[in-house]
Amino acid sequence: MYTKHINKTYFFLIALIPLSIVFGPSISLLNILLLSLIFLIFNFSDKFNEIKNDKTILILFSIFIYLIFNSLISDDFKVGALRNLGFFRFIIFFLVINFFFYISKKNEKIFIIWLLTIFVILIDSYIEFFTGKNLIGYGGIEEIYGDRIVSFFKDEPIVGAYLNGFIFIIIGYLFNEYFKKDIKIKLLLFLATLFFIVCIILTGERSNGVKAIIGIGLFFLLNKNFNFKFKFILLITFLLISAFTISSSSFLKARYITAFYLQIADKQERAKFLEHSIYVKLYKSGIAVFQDNPLFGVGNKNYRVVTCLSNDEKKEGITKNYYCGTHPHQIYLELLSEHGFVGTVILLSLLFILIFKNLKIIILSRNSVQLGCFVYLIINFIPLLPSGSFFNDFNASLFWINMSLLYACDPKTNIFYKIRQ
Repeated sequence: MYTKHINKTYFFLIALIPLSIVFGPSISLLNILLLSLIFLIFNFSDKFNEIKNDKTILILFSIFIYLIFNSLISDDFKVGALRNLGFFRFIIFFLVINFFFYISKKNEKIFIIWLLTIFVILIDSYIEFFTGKNLIGYGGIEEIYGDRIVSFFKDEPIVGAYLNGFIFIIIGYLFNEYFKKDIKIKLLLFLATLFFIVCIILTGERSNGVKAIIGIGLFFLLNKNFNFKFKFILLITFLLISAFTISSSSFLKARYITAFYLQIADKQERAKFLEHSIYVKLYKSGIAVFQDNPLFGVGNKNYRVVTCLSNDEKKEGITKNYYCGTHPHQIYLELLSEHGFVGTVILLSLLFILIFKNLKIIILSRNSVQLGCFVYLIINFIPLLPSGSFFNDFNASLFWINMSLLYACDPKTNIFYKIRQ
């Protein structure tokens, strides 16, 4: 009875993960901390000896040890220390998700609840796109974000990033459950997938729209359930519908095509773009910070410290080609500026090992949830595209939810199943 109540608590808190992120970083953090605390109190001591030598766990702790080292050598220890120490919760969260999928027979119910939550966000986003206001009256803050959709996130245009973090899991679940049904069900599956991808495009978040299109392309290309001819037809169909969606809206056409194309096609406009674009300034600033701190960077979360100092406060001899911001808005430049060449190689090597070490199993298992998680993790590392800060709570939560499920949802990769083999 005691264990049954603990398992129900796991189920309840995991089911609430997508909703907790909508409510904000504090609620999301509290949810993950509660899951971690329950596991540490009731299950960790029993399972520690079984998993302590698992290679995946050793890699996760290697990342944590590196981040502690990064704090010790950072420009301002206090700024990044809490974020680096906080990474420990994602290690425990990884264990929690793997443990729950190992002991529970309610995995399908988790995905159903997540599907319902994401479906409400999708409907809300469509309503806001067509009416200008969402279900509870929020709308894009025109003077800041133009017509970009905010949905339930009120004053932040991050709903596209949020949907990207869950739709590949949801699409994977739907394909796992219904792809072997009759042709009508299959058609509904593809329409649902279009419904998801088009919504992300409609948010006006260009980078996340591009990632969604590339991600669904990868999902179909790597999916062993389709033959080559079928994959080709699907990819062409999705590309044509994506192009039609963008071209049919003046707002989207301006966001995805007109503004960008005109800025690079015309010589004078290109010069203005390179001089005045915030993203170009941030990218150049990230490169400048890296050039001044090439080995280990300035420290996690310290980009804002060194770029937002006044000229009088900057160290003598340091370049003035900095642009004040929280981060460089590009994952590789963020890593290089805050972790340097050595730290970036360490982090990317460890992360890519985690993502790719089970690639053969991921492709051959025909587990579409696992494939969806893999696709999401990959699109985070597309070069050049702008991105949110990799280590902030919102983006880190989405990343480690997908990383945890990548392992947890298949017995061949779930760390608790593996130790029983």
